[in-house]
Amino acid sequence: MKKFFTTKRLCRAGVIAALYTALTYAFGAIAYNGIVQIRPAEALTILPLFYAEAVPALWIGCMLANLMSPFLMYDVPIGGAATLIASVLTFIVGYIIKNHAARMALGGIFPVLVNAFLIPVIIVFLCGDTMGYTASVAYWVNFGSLCATEALWVYGLGIPMYIAIVSLQKRGVRVFA
Repeated sequence: MKKFFTTKRLCRAGVIAALYTALTYAFGAIAYNGIVQIRPAEALTILPLFYAEAVPALWIGCMLANLMSPFLMYDVPIGGAATLIASVLTFIVGYIIKNHAARMALGGIFPVLVNAFLIPVIIVFLCGDTMGYTASVAYWVNFGSLCATEALWVYGLGIPMYIAIVSLQKRGVRVFA
């Protein structure tokens, strides 16, 4: 049986968690700006397609990043849970599907949809930011906006990263090693 807790995997997980946190902090308040979140760290949610240790790394990185959120008491546990759920589903896709195009398409859909469904719950229902709409309209406005912005980061930055990792692996270069 392959050992899961190796020094290499633990270090890789630490690097991924640190990158996620640092990339989110680098964008400050606009990373948590409700309806349009500028959060390029979401591109890293593609990494569970390659590495099992990316699942807990992204979860921890997200919770650390959300310590700066204005919705702190909700965003740390619920936002962290959203990232954990999406990462596990992305890992499963990477484990089952071997076709690269299908892996990219399906692996990226979970971070987009899970965040789009759960984060508006925090913004609208738990924190009461309805933006002048009814709660149900505000939820769906946030849902649509988060789908768009999350897809931008996951696919817009994640797919080039995926292609780069596959290309480097074909040449025998170990990425994040």
